Amino acid sequence: MQPSHYISRLRLNNFRSYTSAAIDCNHSHIVLCGANGAGKTNILEAISLFTTGRGLRRASFSSLGQIDGNSNINTNWAVALTIETPLGPVDIGTGISADEKRKVRINGANANSIQELSSYIRLLWLTPDMDALFRGSNTDRRRFFDRLVSTLIPDHSNSISKYEKAMRQRNKILSDNGDNAWLNAIEAQMATYGAAIYFARIDSLSHLQRMVNESIDENAFPASQLSISPLFEDGYEPTSSSALEAKLTSHWHDNRHYDKNAGRTTLGPHKLDLKVIHKQKNIPAALCSTGEQKALLIGLILAHARLVKKMSAITPILLLDEIGAHLDEQRREALYNSLDALKAQCWMSGTDKMLFETLNNRALMYDVQLGQINAS
Repeated sequence: MQPSHYISRLRLNNFRSYTSAAIDCNHSHIVLCGANGAGKTNILEAISLFTTGRGLRRASFSSLGQIDGNSNINTNWAVALTIETPLGPVDIGTGISADEKRKVRINGANANSIQELSSYIRLLWLTPDMDALFRGSNTDRRRFFDRLVSTLIPDHSNSISKYEKAMRQRNKILSDNGDNAWLNAIEAQMATYGAAIYFARIDSLSHLQRMVNESIDENAFPASQLSISPLFEDGYEPTSSSALEAKLTSHWHDNRHYDKNAGRTTLGPHKLDLKVIHKQKNIPAALCSTGEQKALLIGLILAHARLVKKMSAITPILLLDEIGAHLDEQRREALYNSLDALKAQCWMSGTDKMLFETLNNRALMYDVQLGQINAS
């Protein structure tokens, strides 16, 4: 049985290491093999641009063009996909043209926002940089979790963007000794977006934890016990958006002098941390071995993929960069079997074809060499 949604065609133009490249495929998994620096991750990054944010490398859109022999970046680049859906194929594209503004197109027409793509494609990814997620900063964990939330609630990223913009304005007004009435208005905006962010996170985490618990006995990867740090030091847990908005505005109003001296807003949804515990061993993920941490991360992504499929009726597409590294043969086979059970198309990269040999006819293999993609 094939996925409900999958990529059947990819086209790159002046993107990263590619002057022009194309991949035509079916619902099978896609494996990209090649040496380090050959351009495998560039392909995954191109696909990752079809969701909110700046893709799996978080690079600026102006830096994604191909670099010529004089180290100049071509400012005009484009990526196009054909997505197969139950209602037929949908052509989507994104890129930067002469006016240096990023555009998103669906079936040849300009989209009003990147969120419109969520009707056709949902994406999840893992990269080698994420292997240290549980030992890294709370900023990295928060960004990771918010990306998961955005695959369920596409407008979540918009709420974050507006909240952060309003927070920067508040910090500037405080620094400039601005008008209190202006601060009141800005803090009210922050509270509205902050409440939306908070409850989107809480709701998504509840659904995700339930999905993890339901599949704990049948999943070859360790399960996670998830929680997020409280907003307030007194442990206050809001029961409604209006109550949280009132609490936030009151706190920000009463702490203006403190925040001005600190040069930042010291409390709010932007301070969240995602807490992860190895459920079977009951120890924090940060104290687990490197292999266990990677297995926890894979298990979490697989559970979230199942949740996205269940709640959106869209099978997510997975992008797994160098996924075979640090996984033993048993874990690799467990991953491939989990992907098959999910019935999702997965794009994987690696330097060694041997890591993917057990996929057999479940995958299409491509050799990647310095801007060239060839079926192997």
